[in-house]
Amino acid sequence: MIRFSDCRYRQSDNPTIRPSTSVVYTFAPELATVVAMTTQLTAHDVTYEQVAKMIDHSLLRPELTLDDVAEGCEIAAKYQVASATVKPADIPFAVKALEGSGVPVSTVVGFPHGSSTTRTKVFEARQCIADGAIELDMVINIGRMKGGDIDYVQNEIGAIVSEAGNDAIVKVIFENAYLTDDEIVAASKATEAAGAAFTKTSTGFAPTGATIEDLTLMRSSVSDAVEVKAAGGVRTLDGLLEVMSIGVTRIGATRTDEMLEDYKRRTG
Repeated sequence: MIRFSDCRYRQSDNPTIRPSTSVVYTFAPELATVVAMTTQLTAHDVTYEQVAKMIDHSLLRPELTLDDVAEGCEIAAKYQVASATVKPADIPFAVKALEGSGVPVSTVVGFPHGSSTTRTKVFEARQCIADGAIELDMVINIGRMKGGDIDYVQNEIGAIVSEAGNDAIVKVIFENAYLTDDEIVAASKATEAAGAAFTKTSTGFAPTGATIEDLTLMRSSVSDAVEVKAAGGVRTLDGLLEVMSIGVTRIGATRTDEMLEDYKRRTG
């Protein structure tokens, strides 16, 4: 196993906190796993829990019915992942479906284009929290970012963070497919300055998703106080282990069952 002294990964001090609970998110070394390793991790280097708690099981495709969401919540509960990520309209249903499972509900704000007004995003965040979500993956205003209006982007992130308060953590989606390296760095720094918990690569609905190059750049652009989430393109256990090796602490995934069953097969 990897020694904690070799690692920088952090997980919330209670990753299975119930959605109805108001909580201050802190990071506990006793739940540390792996970041910024110099060599590629294998399944034998990490525990099942460390792999499972990397995963936000994604249920965001627009055509998903409530039956599909129910099936997805069953997968999230069975494999004890970090969260089930659902569309805002599906939060109450998912909270009920996951009741007693220990798996919280996460959701999205301003998804997928980020083009809503800040006031609209704040209202959406407020409603999502009231409905039971405890993690909010918000999309920045990509056009403002491309136009160099960093203050707008940072202020908007800050408004969502302020609205979330101690009731939810905020992950900030950049949609890297549309950004230059300099813009990714600027967005990363704005995210940290605004007090969000995570930077995140993508919605999964742009032309490209997470890349090793982008993730490495994002990890190096913020302090250890900010975590990095990969979304779009991490579809296998090997892919998960690869991004885990460079400092990513969460991924969005639709093939959760395949990845975790693969882990079980490899570790016996």
